[in-house]
Amino acid sequence: MNWTWNLRSRDGGMNGLEFARATTAGGFSRVLVHAAPASLHVEVVAEDDRVVLRSDADRDGNYSPLTLLELSGGAVRRSEVWPGPELHGVPVLLPGGEVGVLTSWEHAEDHSWWRWSVEFSNHTGRPADWQPPGQQLQR
Repeated sequence: MNWTWNLRSRDGGMNGLEFARATTAGGFSRVLVHAAPASLHVEVVAEDDRVVLRSDADRDGNYSPLTLLELSGGAVRRSEVWPGPELHGVPVLLPGGEVGVLTSWEHAEDHSWWRWSVEFSNHTGRPADWQPPGQQLQR
């Protein structure tokens, strides 16, 4: 069953501003978000309209280009990360709603630069939990 991730910045306007509305396969307990707003509202909804999670996830600490959201027990934990190989294969939600899979990441020790790769794939009809043959995912 696919999940829809609704991410809203709580800054700007009376009700905040939409940051991304993205679809992933279901069951991901963690995703990465590129350039996540500091004040973030997260809502994850399953295809059957069941709310998987609804929570705020605000930045606590310094900015990093990628934010890790981890779902556990109806709550979300947010951490700003400089990914290592342990996060390769995790979905990356991009502003606007595209979703890719992190395939590589490297950065300077002082965080002055970074280089990364994200793989994109799709399927017409959006079958539940589809992934291309050989794709390495981490849930």
